Amino acid sequence: MLYFLSKLLTPHWGPFRLLASHAMLLAAGTFCSALLCVIFLPRLWNRLPRDRGKAICKDLGGLGSAGKPTGAGFYITLIALPVIILFAPLAFWDLMTVLSLYVAMLFGYLDDKAIVPWGELKKGMLDLVVSLAAAVFIYLGHHENGGMLVWVPFFTGPINGAYIVSGWLYVPVAAFLLWFTMNVTNCSDGVDGLAGSLTVIALAMLAVILYVVVGYRPVAHYFLIPVYAEAARWAIVVMIVAGSFGAYLWWNAEPSKILMGDAGSRFLGMLVAAASLMTGNPFIVLALSPIVIVNGGGGLGKLVLLRLAKKIGFEIGEDAAIRRIRFPLHDHCKKNLHWTNAQVLMRFILLQLAVMPILLVLLIKIR
Repeated sequence: MLYFLSKLLTPHWGPFRLLASHAMLLAAGTFCSALLCVIFLPRLWNRLPRDRGKAICKDLGGLGSAGKPTGAGFYITLIALPVIILFAPLAFWDLMTVLSLYVAMLFGYLDDKAIVPWGELKKGMLDLVVSLAAAVFIYLGHHENGGMLVWVPFFTGPINGAYIVSGWLYVPVAAFLLWFTMNVTNCSDGVDGLAGSLTVIALAMLAVILYVVVGYRPVAHYFLIPVYAEAARWAIVVMIVAGSFGAYLWWNAEPSKILMGDAGSRFLGMLVAAASLMTGNPFIVLALSPIVIVNGGGGLGKLVLLRLAKKIGFEIGEDAAIRRIRFPLHDHCKKNLHWTNAQVLMRFILLQLAVMPILLVLLIKIR
């Protein structure tokens, strides 16, 4: 909104031209969302449902969260919404994509609030529908020449370093990426501050890639990748959300006072995937959230491997390493390696900061 108002206000007072600066909008939007969340979240969290703990994880301290306000992602994202509308100059289909993020958040909040938690099948199907809708919105808003312009690691495409991918292929792949990232982020939300901290780091790096790499012509040309005109605007969105969840982490630091619940983790996971798609390279999410993917997605990989082995008649013994490793991986670190919550949080953050730059160089520079 401010971006469009600048054209009307600048003739009356020159400094209003700053409202058209993406850098100013990004910085001011991040600060405003963080400030509003710090002020209002403590005033709202007593209205949230209370966590009932996870009896299945009793030996890992899963009941320690019982009684704490959960579903804080509902208020965090609602606080960020007017800031997004005010500071991010998004086109119609981008706004529809943002709306799909809020639908995913609402499903997560209703699950947090339900007396009987929703079943995995119900949640998975709802997540899939929302992911498919978001993938369609992204495609409709950014396709050209009969398809979506996508650049990939290790290869330089014929069209500005990228390839044209038809909607029939792009939409299902994008929907799966949105669904998968949403759910692995949700699975990583088991230690105070873990999913939130790792995702805020990913969002900050995403903003750099969107604004400085794919959104800035000289840098994009240097890396032989196409320029995406809307990328800088999505950098504003991800930093506004990073600001609001960064403020939430102030209260979520161990011992936490509130939990973001499925409402927050699903929103964050889907945003990371959506913003990664906005860079034009779906694989970039592997570099931005490597620890989240291994931590939350490892269980899915383990399940698939065990079932495939059983199907072909190969029985994996109980003493095999793959059976001894717990997933999410933070549970293994707590139960088998005897790490404290603080150690899990700090070591996972350090691993993320160490691995992310290496993977980004592999995915962006080597082409």
